[in-house]
This record gives sequence, structure tokens and C-alpha cells, in this order.
Amino acid sequence: MAEPKQTYDPATIEPKWQQFWREHDVFRARNPGDPDFDPAQPKFYALDMFPYPSAAGLHVGHPEGYTATDIVSRWKRAKGCNVLHPMGWDAFGLPAEQYAIQTNTHPAETTAANIATFQRQLQRLGFSYDWNRELSTADPKYFRWTQWIWKQLFARGLAYESNAPVWWCEALGTVLANDEVIDGKSERGDHPCERRPLRQWVLRITDYAERLLRDLDGLDWSESLKTMQREWIGRSEGAEIDFDVDGHAEARIRVFTTRPDTLFGASFMVLAPEHPLVGAITTPAQRAAVEAYQKKAAAKSELDRTDLAKEKSGVFTGAFAHNPLFPKGDPRGRMPVWIADYVIVTYGTGAIMAVPAGDERDFAFATQFGLPIPGIFAPQTGDAAKDAAIASGGLCCSEDVPFAAHNTNGELSIAGLGMAEAKRKVVDWLLRKGCGTSKVTYKMRDWLFSRQRYWGEPFPVLHTQDGVELVPDADLPVELPRMEDFKPGGVPESPLIRARDWVSTKDHKGRPAQREINTMPGAAGSSWYFLRFCDPHNDREFCSKAASDYWLPVDLYVGGTEHAVGHLLYSRFWTKVLHDQGCVGVVEPFHKLYNQGMIQAFAYEDARGAVVAMKDVKEVGDDAFHAQSGEKLKRIVTKMSKRYGNVINPDDVVNEYGADTLRLYEMYMGPLADSKPWNPKDVPGVFRFLQRSWRLAVPEFAEKGVVHEWLQQDRQGDPAIEKALHRTIHKVDGDIERLAFNTAIAAMMIFVNEATKATEKLSRGQLLRYAQLLQPFAPHIAEELWQRLGGQGLLARAAWPKVDPALLVDDEIELPIQVNGKLRGRCVVANGADKDTVLAAARAAVADQLDGKQVVKEIVVPQKLVNFVVK
Repeated sequence: MAEPKQTYDPATIEPKWQQFWREHDVFRARNPGDPDFDPAQPKFYALDMFPYPSAAGLHVGHPEGYTATDIVSRWKRAKGCNVLHPMGWDAFGLPAEQYAIQTNTHPAETTAANIATFQRQLQRLGFSYDWNRELSTADPKYFRWTQWIWKQLFARGLAYESNAPVWWCEALGTVLANDEVIDGKSERGDHPCERRPLRQWVLRITDYAERLLRDLDGLDWSESLKTMQREWIGRSEGAEIDFDVDGHAEARIRVFTTRPDTLFGASFMVLAPEHPLVGAITTPAQRAAVEAYQKKAAAKSELDRTDLAKEKSGVFTGAFAHNPLFPKGDPRGRMPVWIADYVIVTYGTGAIMAVPAGDERDFAFATQFGLPIPGIFAPQTGDAAKDAAIASGGLCCSEDVPFAAHNTNGELSIAGLGMAEAKRKVVDWLLRKGCGTSKVTYKMRDWLFSRQRYWGEPFPVLHTQDGVELVPDADLPVELPRMEDFKPGGVPESPLIRARDWVSTKDHKGRPAQREINTMPGAAGSSWYFLRFCDPHNDREFCSKAASDYWLPVDLYVGGTEHAVGHLLYSRFWTKVLHDQGCVGVVEPFHKLYNQGMIQAFAYEDARGAVVAMKDVKEVGDDAFHAQSGEKLKRIVTKMSKRYGNVINPDDVVNEYGADTLRLYEMYMGPLADSKPWNPKDVPGVFRFLQRSWRLAVPEFAEKGVVHEWLQQDRQGDPAIEKALHRTIHKVDGDIERLAFNTAIAAMMIFVNEATKATEKLSRGQLLRYAQLLQPFAPHIAEELWQRLGGQGLLARAAWPKVDPALLVDDEIELPIQVNGKLRGRCVVANGADKDTVLAAARAAVADQLDGKQVVKEIVVPQKLVNFVVK
């Protein structure tokens, strides 16, 4: 009776090795001071953007970036590095609280359950995480140090309270940061938001704007992501100018402009409706109109207010300002002051000098309300009609053209000058007169750091009779009270106000005090978690200097671009503050950042554009039809969503094909940076590749653990296979370095195809080295093959195979042969053959093309081609 078939069975192999790796702590990283730490060993820190543990668990999009960092981590270990590859949970914040509200379950309980699900799913995929370093931002042992870091920010004057207008979301019951609001709606849930003045804690990130901008240059990040941060920071060079207001001796309107050179053309001023001077300078006759306009503007989003396409609106305050270039009483300096909603109080100074001749918005506003448009330019474009229109103020011009002769006040003239020289002269004059100065400003605003929600880090703050008092370090962490009713109350106030026993406390003098009831945003814990991973069990400090100096910066950070102006900017800010505090040695946390593309999925729409649930779709070949009506459906590529019914659970793929297949398929789909659709029809092909790899070593009918007879002892392998193997090692090595995993896998597939044709010529040593190549991508099957083939020790700790450069060179090469530049044949010659030998072989190969013709020139491009020029 035949033995049972020894087929490739991931359901048996994978749990076996996952358990072994966990029990033997195979992927533990060594810190300085550990007994087995080797200071001579190079370090490598690979980090994933840690996930928010949602109730839905992982979908197949999550493991894409995780697989990429795991491949690099395993490869770096094989290269001799001490690798830190940790995982944790971004557990505080709105998503967790919203789910808890929906299920009427405390967020601590839902979060713990979700973390357990995520951990189980990740461990099934064989990622080589150091689970000893696992952390959760909602763990008091962790957020104790989040609170401590916030105290350092406060002590350095970087945390302050403000009553400025903020984004309030009624549906979410909280304030949102600027980066969490898109087109006037919440990033999460797409709920409408409005501006409201509320007491908030704010972090002064703008103090670090210049450093955040400058230090981007040294980072190995994509230019597109650097550009996103540069544009968010929004550095502008220009001047601040003060304008007196007629009849109001104490009132001065300060503006920032990037074009001080156009001050001669400033003919009116516009204030934001919320500007603090509006009430003071508005005349009685205009007050009713101004207040009505203010009320109307308050109901609009910033997107509506700054929409360039919308019709301009505004109201005259009745007041006049004075252009400092002209003497008091000179009518050229008299500037009516308006309010308009296209000026935003939080941008610049909340006021602008309007130069309609040089700014499209100002030109449209002046045209609509009949305000003066003095021409200030003398263009010489060669288009006489256009030049005349610009010179008279009938056409706006924002280009760098010379200024007209009348741009003078007797003391200052910029006639005939271009933009740069005119800017310098105007700013110098303003500085001498004490009414202006050069200035650099930033579009980025300070970081709103309060949320009116329950599930977040409490602030270590007491409100006392004497003002703000910080909770002593010895009393950290300040933990949340247990609340059964943690839902927002529909007003801009935290539900923590209802925890009266918790809120009411004593200050350090024993007097009554109130705890801060706002909580920190979800981005608080994620702004420094990469530091805690370096030293996660330290109960004396957030991270020892020795640990952070050794591990930082992160060598490879993989995640999505959606965090470009949120988490990535905040993490850089906190790192710089901690550096200035002397706590860490680096000024940047992430040296190399790589953004993976999105894994999408197919969905189907009918002729009306309505989504058809996947259960109602019948696929026939490459076509799809409605299962009930028979209507032919249109296939689209979109993100995975419950709406489309196309979410793929990785558990289902692992159950059917195994984790190694899932890992390989996600990396084989295309370049890591590209978005690409998940195609279930392609997954079996990757599984078959692993089956072929298995059969190279394991006979179909054999006792458990047995390999082919010819592999049970050492012997010389086939030379052609040896050469192919060395080329594959070289290719895979370089591709991993470049994160080109799809082409590395393709190279291994080519090798397996070649090896399959000569299975009985393979040696044990050749298959052991192939298992080493496969290990970063498909670690379970590779470890099993290594063990069966008698590999020494554990494959996960084996050194990367070496390449013999001599075997990368072909003995023979094939050259294309051209006649008059057109391909006419090919010839094979020895690699390194001299020119005469190459020409002789080439002439023989295209003899019929040369017969009866005069060869006037012979061109040989070494190892590339031969070209005969003939008459």
C-alpha cells in the first residue's frame, strides 16, 4: 500500500513554525546593556505605521506594508543586522469611541477585544515582530509618558490655552484639528463642521516651522510627500505693514504681504469679518449692515469663503485707513476699509491691503463694488492693447513687470524696477519710517490639541484659584474615570464633566481644584510611539538615551500618504522638542519613508451606475452578469468597502491557501508604491509556485519529513542550475534593497521553472540556498524545507547566501545584427570575443543580406550590437 501523498500543506506547516518562533523568542531585538548585545553588529529599525485596532479586523490591504517591512527585516537579519521590528496599537481616539457608542460597550473592552483579533491575524501571517515590545497607546503604562512629554511641552512654552475659532463637529461632538477637516467636513464620517470659539489646549508647532521645513532636505522621502509638507507649512517671505485708521488714534491695521513692492497700488483694505478691530472702527451708519454680514459669514465654511469661483461679497465699514507711502491728507493714501469673507482671520493677520492691479481676487472685488484700481505697471510685452490695459488698471497683472514712473512719493521711487529690487527698496523705506518690517510667515497653524471626548489621554492639568497647575510626575498617569455613560452631550463640552468625583480634586495646597475635562487627540500617542518601541519596559523614563541613540532614526518606515500633514509632521515636531530637551540625540525620527499603494478590489455596477452586491454577481469568463436579471455588468476598480461588498478578509485567504501565498501574492501584484486591484483569480497561481518549490525537495509519496533520495547527501549540483541560482541570488538581493519585491519574486519563479526541468540534477546545497532566498517572502515553507534538507540551525537566523561574481558572467552572448540600422539577424559569440571574431560571426549570420552589396562601414558596439552600413 502506497504511503500518503506528501503534498504542500500550509495548514500544518505554518502554525508549527509560528509557535516555534514565539516560544523560542526568535525575533527578539537586543538593546545596549542586554547580556547578549553585540556592539559590533549593525542595527536596523524597520517600522510599520501601527494600526488603529478596528472591530472589523484586518482586510487584505493592511498586510501589504507589513509584508514589505517583514521581508526587509528578515533579509537584514540574514545580512547580520540586529533588527528592531515591533508592532503596537493606536488605541485611543474617535474611531474606538464611536464604535463603543454604537455597540453600547465601554471602549476599554471593545479596544481590548479588537487588539486580540488584530494580534491573532498578524501572528497567522508569520511576521517577524518582536512581540516583547508590543504596546498600546491606551495602556496607562504608556500614556503616563505621553502626559509627561506634554508637561515638557508646557514647560517650554509650547502648550497654551486659546479661545480662537476652531472646527467643531456636531455629529462627532468634538473639536477637530485643521488636518482632520477636508472641504468643511470631518475626515472621519464626512460630517459637516463649523467654526466656533472654544477654550482649547494648543501646541505651538509654528515655533518649529522653519526647522520642520529645512530638515526635510536631508530625508530619504519621496519628493511628492516632501512637497505636501512644504505646502502645508507654507513659508512666505514678505513684509508686515501698519496702516493708521482715520479718527482712531489707537487703531492700527497690520497686514502681511508677499508683495510690498505693490504698496503704491493699494487702494482699499479688507478685514476678515471676525477681525477684532471691526467693531471699533465701524461707523454707526454701517453697523447694522456689518453685523448682519458677520453673522452670515460665521455660518460658512472656509472652503466656501475662499472659493475663487464664487461671487465676491463684502460690506463697507465706513472707516478709512491711510497708506503710509503718502503724507496725511494726500487723497492717494485714503483707503476705504471693508470686510469680506474671502479674508480669513486665522490666515496672516486677518487683514489685507488690496492691490487690484496685481491680485485677481482684489481686482474682482474692486470691479464688483466700484472701488479704485490704480495702474502701477509699465509692461513691455509687445502687445500694445494688453500693455495699455495693464498700465491703466483695466487688466490685472501678477507677473514680474517693471513699475510705472508714477510709483514715487518724492522720497521713494521704484519706477522701472522689477519685483525683487522694488521689494527691497519699499521694505527699507518702511523700516526707516517705523511703519513696516520684513517678515517670514507660515500658512501652518498651531496644533489644536484638545478633544471634547472621553476616550483619550487625560491632561495632567488642574485648574486652581491661581490658574493652571500641573500634576506632579509622581502622580502620573492621570487615568480616565470609569464611566458607563461616555457619550457626547451634544454641546461643546467633554462628557468627563459628568464624572464629578473625578473632576473635583485638590491642588498641591489642599484647596479645591478642577481637573481638565478635555482629552488629548488620537495623534498624541502616535507622535512618539517609535521612541517607546526602543525601550518599552522602562518605568523610569519614556526611553533611555542609550536606547534611542542606538536605534534612532528609524531606517525604514512604511505607511500611507494620508498621514503626510498629520502624524508625520507631529512626530517630527515632538522629536525636535525632545532633542532640544536633551532627551534624544536625533532631530528627525524617520530616515527613509516609503508609501505603499492601496490594494483595491473589483466591484460591479449596472447600467444605472448602481452598485450590485457581490452575492448578486455571476462571473462568466471575463464578463459579469446580474444573477437575477441577467444584465451585463460593468466592472470597476475601487477601494474595498462594505458598500461594494468586496472586502477580502485575510483569514479567508490563509484558510484556503496559507499565509505564505497571501504574502507572496500581495508583493507580486505590482510595484509596492502602486495601487492595484486584488484579483482572486491570480492567487492560485502563486500557490502553485509554492507547490512547485515544495516538489523540488519533497517526493509525492514518502514518509513524513523525507526529501528526494538524491538530496539526502551532499553532491555537486548541475553547473547550469548553479549559474542560474547565483543570478537569482544577485537579483533578489538587489531587488529587496530597492523594495522591488515583485521582480524579486518573478526571478525566483524563473529559477524554479529552470530547476523543475532538472530536478534530479539539483544538489542539497542548491536547494538550501534557494530556501534562504525564499525565506523573507514565504518564511513558513522555507523554514520547513530548510529543516527537511538538513540545514544547520534555524533558517530565520542563517546568513544570506553569497554570490560568485564569476557566475554572473555569460560564457556566450547573443548579439543583434543590423544592416543599415534595421535588425536582420543574430549571432552567438564568446563573451569577450575580439572585434574580428565578432564581425566574422556577424557576416556569416547575415551573409544573404550583404551579398552583392558594398559594405562601407562596420560598427561594433561591444556586447550590444553589430551594424553594417551598405550601398
